[in-house]
Amino acid sequence: MDDVAPTPAELEKARGVRRMKAIATGFLLLATAVFAVARWLEARGAGPWSGYVQAAAEAGMVGAMADWFAVTALFRHPLGLRIPHTAIIPNRKDALGDSLGEFVGENFLSAEVVRKRLASLDVARRLGHWLADPRHAERVTEELSALARAALTILRDDDVQSVFGQALTRRMSARQVAQPIGALLGRVVEDGGHHGLIDLVVDKAHDWLVDNREAVLRVVAEESPGWSPRFLDRTVANKVHRELVRFAAAVRDDPDHSARRAVDEFLADTAEDMQHDPAMIAQIEGLRDRTLAHPQIQELIASTWAAARSMLVEATEDPNSELRARATKAVRVFGGRLADDPRLRNKVDRWLADGAAYLVTTYRTEITALITDTVRAWDPAETSRKIELHVGRDLQFIRINGTVVGALVGLVIYTLGRLAG
Repeated sequence: MDDVAPTPAELEKARGVRRMKAIATGFLLLATAVFAVARWLEARGAGPWSGYVQAAAEAGMVGAMADWFAVTALFRHPLGLRIPHTAIIPNRKDALGDSLGEFVGENFLSAEVVRKRLASLDVARRLGHWLADPRHAERVTEELSALARAALTILRDDDVQSVFGQALTRRMSARQVAQPIGALLGRVVEDGGHHGLIDLVVDKAHDWLVDNREAVLRVVAEESPGWSPRFLDRTVANKVHRELVRFAAAVRDDPDHSARRAVDEFLADTAEDMQHDPAMIAQIEGLRDRTLAHPQIQELIASTWAAARSMLVEATEDPNSELRARATKAVRVFGGRLADDPRLRNKVDRWLADGAAYLVTTYRTEITALITDTVRAWDPAETSRKIELHVGRDLQFIRINGTVVGALVGLVIYTLGRLAG
């Protein structure tokens, strides 16, 4: 233990110890003075009463000296004499530390004691009432917000983005996507949920063909042979455009058109292949891996953390943010449920008891080792001084009581002796 300047509290305790030592010593001096006076008076012919006083004072002196020796022997060698079994605390410090650790481990760090104590405290109900108070709920939210901001500040963006990106990519790569997508597509086709999309596509295609007649004619003309006359190309292009418009209108207006049925069959077959065809499944999974490995996708995944971090920091800093308001409300609601719902309360009490019992059972050795190792590290003389500061004042009452009780016992013994004589 390092030498440090005593604190004001230690100085006050030291004054109290010195004061009680002076009082206890005063009792010894008083008994000594009474004994001397009684002896002197007896030698000069005083009455029998002087013998009683002398016996009481003599026994008081013996009691005072015996208790002084006992109290002093706890902390140091009396009168500097190295008498066996004295200076007990400095010499037996390590053994006392081991005993203290064992005592604490057996009597305080046991699962039964912890469970019984927690049951008597009714922690869940008290916690529920405390959390239900709006002031306490806001305080909890404020502390959680400060903790979240501290964690977000400590974390390096590059490290978090790398871990987040790798974890997300690894998790998505480990999941099969072909079969779930195929099953989803199959249910959509079976329920006809895709018909609205087909209606939209066909309607847009018809409108585009009507509005872009010249573009269609130009494409058809460009694909005709070079030796074909221009008027013939124009005629063929017009015919092709009219047929395309007519076909698009027919598909649009006829819900049972063969083209629509062909699309339904194609989608149903595709859904079936995505669930059961190994080649199709491998293609879909390969497409998934290539998509995830694309630099822009990785950059998008990494940037998600930056956006989330910025949003969280801003929300936790603003006392009026929606996030903090919702968090405060959630804390209050949970506190109300905890206070009023016996089943939830019993469950929380059981969790707390199980958790505390696990901690004291699992880490009892480490906790008691903290006590014993700390005591072993203390300087013997400083340890003795510290303990004497805390209990020395009360120990002086032993000396005072020894003087008084010794005097009474001596008086009783002397009186019994006289009566027997």
